[in-house]
Amino acid sequence: MLYTIGYTSYDVPGLIAVVQKLGITAIADVRSMPYSALHPEYNRDKLKEILRNSGVQYVFLGDLVGARYDDPDVYDGNAVDYARVSRLPTFRKGLERIVDGATRHVIALMCAEKDPVTCHRMILICRNMRNELSIRHILADGKVESHEHAELRLMRLFGLDRLDLLGRSEQERLEDAYQRQGKLIAYKADAPDAAHRQAV
Repeated sequence: MLYTIGYTSYDVPGLIAVVQKLGITAIADVRSMPYSALHPEYNRDKLKEILRNSGVQYVFLGDLVGARYDDPDVYDGNAVDYARVSRLPTFRKGLERIVDGATRHVIALMCAEKDPVTCHRMILICRNMRNELSIRHILADGKVESHEHAELRLMRLFGLDRLDLLGRSEQERLEDAYQRQGKLIAYKADAPDAAHRQAV
């Protein structure tokens, strides 16, 4: 079992309450930069200490499975290409760490966005793990949504939840929805021709 959660839905006590209620024992922080000016209580070191005092482990994985990269090969123009990211050895290593950790902990992937459909934790990470683990998304109201239902919502965004004139299968339409949403939410660098980009 793997959960995901967006922290901007909760203050820290609220997040801990939800995490403990669901029996989550570890938070995997998948933010590329684990800091927030708006929510300083979610800065890496402070959050790690608070979670530890609440009996919840913390691990930072944003360097492996984050949304921003300084590798120019994963960019299409000035935008990160999730398909290219998914082939990176470092990204695959990050997925392996999550799968391995899930054998010992109930893990929640944590990022900022409230809705998983608008976050790389679903569109990039969970897309590449949906055959490995049973995935559940914790929503802003504390309710839990199955990954399959989140995928249906994703397809509905683009009118792909029903048969189209091309006669594509549901799986083909789902992959199309992932690709479209990935392009919409992908990190975009300020300088498209920059050889080195700041990983965030």
